[in-house]
Amino acid sequence: MRILFMGTPEFAVPSLEGLIQAGHPLCGVFTQPDKPKNRGMKLLPTPVKVCAQTHEIPVYQPEKLRDGAAMEIIRTLAPELIVVAAYGRILPDDILNYPAKGCVNVHSSLLPRYRGAAPINWAVLNGDTVTGVTIMHMASELDAGDIIAQRAADIGPDENAQQLYGRLAGLGGELLVETVAAIEAGTVGRTPQDGRKATLAPMLTRELSPMDWRRTAQELHNQVRGLVPWPAATAELGGKRCKIFSAAPETAGTDAAPGAVLEAGKRGVLIACGGGTALRILELQPDGGKRMKAADYLRGHPLPLG
Repeated sequence: MRILFMGTPEFAVPSLEGLIQAGHPLCGVFTQPDKPKNRGMKLLPTPVKVCAQTHEIPVYQPEKLRDGAAMEIIRTLAPELIVVAAYGRILPDDILNYPAKGCVNVHSSLLPRYRGAAPINWAVLNGDTVTGVTIMHMASELDAGDIIAQRAADIGPDENAQQLYGRLAGLGGELLVETVAAIEAGTVGRTPQDGRKATLAPMLTRELSPMDWRRTAQELHNQVRGLVPWPAATAELGGKRCKIFSAAPETAGTDAAPGAVLEAGKRGVLIACGGGTALRILELQPDGGKRMKAADYLRGHPLPLG
């Protein structure tokens, strides 16, 4: 069964590697165009492109999918199945309808929960304790296709979105390999989603970053975890803006006003939050500085209590 793979970031690499290791013939890989990064603005290949080239699989990087050029490539490759994992583009109907075995997608949530671009982040932001991956048949409506298979995964109480991203990428690759084998054997099923239970996971923006100390420590802890590595939660400490990368909620009651500094020393910065709770900041990055432990930051930037 000839397979065309479409994916871009690190999340998609375990899915591509899984198909390769399982011996499935890949006729090509679609990935996003190389983009300039870092100070030198050097064009860097996507992680999926690097993986495909390592295995000598033809790589295609169309700028658009609706101008007919991508469809011509697909007709030449003649895939029987298209597999998509975090490609970052919406497939038009002519591509969705082309392969005889259809198009399937690896999505990092338990659909219909968290349809959209940032399901991992929103699961953490909302304080969920369980998430997972879904393999689904693709449809015109975003992430609304029939479900083929799902696998759940617990979210650790201190696990951030970046850590969860890596775990779900591996889980998605494993489930994809099983699903493709079932498709090839003709034993795959499909379960329509209940649209009434659908929730959205829109793209992240910097507007989500500022921390409001009137919220509870647990809510702010979830905000910190959910926005790693980008755009990161932000707070002003001693008048200087800092990105916050690690924190810990404390349940000890306090009657201090939200935002008051309760401790500042070897154990980091403890700040009063809403509901009589407190959050201990453990790792941060000041504007223009390096990411570091909060205790190290305090050596050069002491904070007064209160």
